[in-house]
Amino acid sequence: MFRFTTGEKAELYGAILQAFGAANERLETALGLDEVRGRLRTVGWLDAVDDDDLQEALRKLREWQLLDVVQNHAENYRTAEEYERRNLQYSLTRRGEAAFAGVEHALSVLASTGALQTAVLEAITDRLDELYVLMGDSASSDRRVFTTLQELEGHLEALLANTKTFNGELQRLLRAEGADLATFREVKAATVAYLQEFLVNLDQRSRAVATAVGRVEQRGVSLLHDRALRGAELPPVVDGDPAPAWLERRRARWEGLRAWFRPADGSRPRVEQLHDVARRAIVTLLQVLDRITESRRRSSSAVQDFRELARWFAAAPGEDDLHRLWSAAFGLGPARHAHLAHPDPELVPSSGSWAEAPPVEVSALLRTSGRTERFTRTGKVRDIGGVKAARAERARKERAELEAAWDVLGTDGPVRLSGFGVLDHTVFERLLDLLGRVLAVRPDAGGVRRAVTSDGRVEIVLRPLPAGGRAVLRTSHGRLEGPDYLVEIRSPGAQRAVTREDTA
Repeated sequence: MFRFTTGEKAELYGAILQAFGAANERLETALGLDEVRGRLRTVGWLDAVDDDDLQEALRKLREWQLLDVVQNHAENYRTAEEYERRNLQYSLTRRGEAAFAGVEHALSVLASTGALQTAVLEAITDRLDELYVLMGDSASSDRRVFTTLQELEGHLEALLANTKTFNGELQRLLRAEGADLATFREVKAATVAYLQEFLVNLDQRSRAVATAVGRVEQRGVSLLHDRALRGAELPPVVDGDPAPAWLERRRARWEGLRAWFRPADGSRPRVEQLHDVARRAIVTLLQVLDRITESRRRSSSAVQDFRELARWFAAAPGEDDLHRLWSAAFGLGPARHAHLAHPDPELVPSSGSWAEAPPVEVSALLRTSGRTERFTRTGKVRDIGGVKAARAERARKERAELEAAWDVLGTDGPVRLSGFGVLDHTVFERLLDLLGRVLAVRPDAGGVRRAVTSDGRVEIVLRPLPAGGRAVLRTSHGRLEGPDYLVEIRSPGAQRAVTREDTA
C-alpha cells in the first residue's frame, strides 16, 4: 500500500495522490490525464512531466491498486487523439484513499507536539452531562444524541492522541542532554511549570468525568447507542448491514472511556497513571535542573573528579601503581604543624638532623580545622537551682490542673456526651484528648470502645447511642458539635460532676 513512498519517482507518486486527494475535497472523484496534470500544479509540483512519464506513473499506481481507471462513455470525441486523452478517467480506490490518509496522518504526527489539556476533560464532562439529559428526555431528537456522542468520542480521541504524543516527547526530553545549557534549562523549567499547571485540580476533574459516566450508564449505554444509531442514518452498503460494525465501534470507544476514568473491573484508572507519570517527570526534571545549576555554580564537579579518578584506577598497570595513585590522590595535606615547637626546648639538639629530635605532639583539632588548641581558665558554672525550682513548680501546677480536670470529668456510670454542656477550656482540652484516644481504638462486637491514658490512671469507655443524636459542647473559646455517645470516665478519687439525673 505504501510502496509509492520509495524509489526514484516517489515524489511524483505522492504528488499524484495528493492531487486526487485535493480533487476529492471538491467532490471530483474522477480525473483525466489533462486534469491530473493541471492538479499537479495546484499541489506544488512545478517540474515538467511528459505524457509518457505521467502515464507510466498512473500505470504503477494502478498496479499497486491505489488508482482505478474507467472509460468515459458520456463524452463526444471528435478525433482519435482526443479519445485517447479524454476517454480514460482515473479515481482513487479504497486502498488509495487509505494510503493517502496514512501519509497525511504520519506527516501530522511528525509535526505535532502533543498537549495535556484540562479543557478537554471539562468538555468530556459537559458532553456526558448533555447525554444524560437527552437520555432522560423522551422527546429529545435521536440526531442530537448522535451528534453529542460524536463530539464526546472526538474529545476522547483528542485526549488520547495528545497524551500519547506529549508523553513520548516528555520521555525524550528526560533522556536528552542539550548542548546549549541555557536553552536546555529554559525548556525543562517551562515543562515543569506546564506539568504543575496541568496537575492542579486533575483529581477533581477526573472524578467529575467518572461520576458523569456513571450517571449515563444508569440510563443505559445500549439504549444510548441504539438512539445514536437511529440518528446516524447510515447509508446502505453492498457488503451487508453496517449497523453491527458501527455499534461495535461505539462499544469499543465507550470501553476506552471507562478504562481511562471508571474501569469496570475495579482496576486503577489510566488517568491516575498519567498523574503518576507527570509527578515523576516533575521530580526528574527538577533533579536535572539542580544538576545543571550545580554545574554552573562550580567550575569542577566532585562527581566528575571521582569518575576520572576511577578511570585512572582502572587503567593502572599494577598494584604498586594503585598504591602510588592512592597516596597521590588522598595522602596530600598542608604542613600545618611546621610552626609548632617542642614544649621543652632543652630536649631539642642544637645540631643534627631534625629526624633525630623528639616528636612534637599535633592535636586533632589542627588536623581537622587548621587551628591549634588554646587552654584557658575554666568558665564559671552557672547556678541552675532557680531554673530547677521554677520547672518543678510549673510541673506541680500542671499536675494539679490535670488532677482537677480528671475530677471534673469523672462520671458515676455512663452519661451522655451532650450532658457535659458548658466546660472550662482546660477541662475541654482534656476531654478532647480522651475522646481522641478512645475513637482511635477499634470497637468490639458490641460497638464499645475502651482506652486509658498514658499513665494508666484514667479509663474512658465509649458506647454508641441506639437512637443516635448530636452533642454540643461549649467553652469560652467556642462550641463543638458532633455525634452523641454514652461516655464513662473512671478516675481514682474523682468527684461526680455529671450524673445520670443531669442527662435525663
